[in-house]
This record gives sequence, structure tokens and C-alpha cells, in this order.
Amino acid sequence: MFIDFHTHAFDDSIAERAVAKLEDTIIKSGFPNPLPSITRGTVKELLEIFDKSGVDAGVLLPIATKPNQQESINNWAAKIQSDKLYCFGTVHPEAEDWEAELERIKSLGLHGVKLHPDYQNFSAGEERLFPLYEKCAGLGLPVILHAGLDAVSMDIIHCTPEMGVEIIERVPSLTLIMAHLGGSECWDSVEEHLAGKNVYLDTALISGSLPQEQAYRIIKKHGAEKILFASDCPWHNPRFEIEFIESLPLTETEKELIFYKNAQRLLFNMY
Repeated sequence: MFIDFHTHAFDDSIAERAVAKLEDTIIKSGFPNPLPSITRGTVKELLEIFDKSGVDAGVLLPIATKPNQQESINNWAAKIQSDKLYCFGTVHPEAEDWEAELERIKSLGLHGVKLHPDYQNFSAGEERLFPLYEKCAGLGLPVILHAGLDAVSMDIIHCTPEMGVEIIERVPSLTLIMAHLGGSECWDSVEEHLAGKNVYLDTALISGSLPQEQAYRIIKKHGAEKILFASDCPWHNPRFEIEFIESLPLTETEKELIFYKNAQRLLFNMY
């Protein structure tokens, strides 16, 4: 079984424009190992990729890039949920009503909160973010943070592995997921500072960027029970990450945890 914990899609009315803009940003940025989108951003295409890749279900992570977007995006996310697609919600830290919107996310049945420091113009370790983290912890909403390098801001990393350590030490009751195995292109810092801490790491976009030997060391140091299979589809085909994880000398029990059991525990309190 495979549950892809990090995917993206958009409302049909904006999908093509959103993907085209993101592709242009990635190409112009000089981001390592850029790949074209494998869909044009629609939910229908994402589900087709799941079928072609042998993925049983996925987690959709929408992002409000402006404060006034959060309500409409969360309404859309709640509407498209299915037994194949479990959605997180989004809030913008600069929105005056982010606290009320977090409560609404919970009431809508969304499974957590996606924050993207690069697109939402904040640093993950800023003091103003800690009330938001604490509110999510109080509501039992997991938070997934984009971590490491991003094509939109190649000159600064808005969420470092060290910031993840600070967040979880200050808000230990928060279920924190650091995307891109704790920090895209920050692998040494992940291995030294973040691996082994009480956070989840997802595998989005690591194949082709992270050497197998280091990936194995990070996973073993961190513990397979805190690793989530993820692709960042449509920017990577889920098969890339499946094959990468399969290539590592992990036990079958460890692979089951990574591929679906950890996701089921977070989504449904299973196991």
C-alpha cells in the first residue's frame, strides 16, 4: 500500500495558470534538478497519476499565498476530499482571522495545516509564528512546513532544520512534519541536527537530489516510524520516490511504516 503524503493540485479554473507560473519560476531559478510538471495541476490528473503509479491515496497540501485566499481555498479542499484524497487546510500568518480559520479547518474535517514560508513571506522560527503553532497543537492539527531550499527564494532558506528543532522543543505537543526530508539541499544539517528529533520527515522530491547512502543514514538515525512517503507530485512522479525508498537497505517492516502505516496513524489514528 502507498499513501503519498505530499501532493498539489488546484481548482480547475486556475490550475493551468498556476502550474505554468510555477514552472517558469523553477526554470529561471537555477534550482537543482528541475523537472517539468507531470500534470497541469488538476485533481483529475493527480488521481490519474496515483492510478498509474500504484498509489492508493494521497494528501493534498494547498497554500494560501495571500491572506484573503485562505477561506476559499479551505472550502475547496473540503469539497474535493474523497477516499483517495485527504486534504490539509491552509492559513496565512498575516491574515487577521488565522485563529478562527484554524478552528474552521478543524470543523471542516481537514487533516492538518500546510505552511510555506517562502510563498507566505515568513521565517519558520519567527516569534510571531509560535502562537499559530500552539493553536494547531491545541486543536490536534498537524503542521507540515516546506523546509530547505525553494525555487522562489534561492538566496535564503526560510525554514532550516535547526528551526524545526526549535519549534518542536518550544511546542512539544505539536505534530510537526518537515517536508523534503527535513530540508531540501540541507542534508548535512538534517543529519546532524534534526534526525532523531520528535518530528516527521516526508520524502518529497528527494530522489535525484539526495545520495542513497545519506538518505539511509538519515532514515536510520531518525527512525522509520517518523518518515512519510511523499512525492511533491506534480513536480515528481510518485514512482521516483517509491523506487528510491525501495532501493535502500531497509527492512520490509520499515518500508511498510514509511509507505503507508505512518500516514494511517496520522490521518486515522491507526496502529
